[in-house]
Amino acid sequence: MIKVLLVDDHPLFREGLKHRLSLDDCIEVVGEAENGKQALELIKSLDFDIVLMDINMPEMDGMYVLELIKEQDLDCKVLMLSMHDNKEYILGAMRHGADGYILKDVPGAELIEAIKKVISGKHYFSSEVTEILSKELAGEQRGIVTRREQLVLRLISQGLNNKRIAQELNVSVRTVETHKRNIKQKLGIDSTVGLMRYAIDYGLDR
Repeated sequence: MIKVLLVDDHPLFREGLKHRLSLDDCIEVVGEAENGKQALELIKSLDFDIVLMDINMPEMDGMYVLELIKEQDLDCKVLMLSMHDNKEYILGAMRHGADGYILKDVPGAELIEAIKKVISGKHYFSSEVTEILSKELAGEQRGIVTRREQLVLRLISQGLNNKRIAQELNVSVRTVETHKRNIKQKLGIDSTVGLMRYAIDYGLDR
C-alpha cells in the first residue's frame, strides 16, 4: 500500500483528489495539510511514503517545505502538483530535489501513474513540464545538447546499441560513438546506463 500525504490549501481540491486516489486499491491517503507549516509537522509525525504537494500556500509555501525535507534528509518522496507551468517554478522544484512535477489539469489516471513511478524510484513529469525541461537541456551550463544528440539519447533510452542507432540515423557506428562521447562530456555522465536513465528521467524517451 502506498501511503500519501496531501498538501494543498483548497479543501474542495483536496477532497476531489482524495476521492480519486481512493479508487486505486494500492493507494491510501493517510493525512492532509492546508499549508506548509502543517505539512512539515505531519511529515515528521506520520508514517507515509510520498507527499503530494502544491507550491503556493499560506504560512509556508511548498517550495520551502521541499527544501526543508531534503535538507533534513526526511525519508519520503515529493511529487509537486501545481497549476504553474513556467520554467522558474519547475526548475526551482527540481533544484530543491523534487521527485516529480505534474500540473493540476492532468487526468486522474496520469496522477496515479506519476505516484507509482515516483515510488518505484523514478522521476515523473507531465507532458508540458517535460517539454520545458527538454528545452532547458539545450542551454544548461554543462554544454549544449544538440537536437541530433537528443535523438541519440532517445534511441539509447529505447535500449538500442551503437549499431542499431547507426542504422536508425543512417550514419556510421563511429559517428554514433562520437555523439555518445560528446553527450557524456556535456552532461557529466560516464556510462551508457547513466545516459539511458537521464533520457528517461527528462522525458527524452518519448
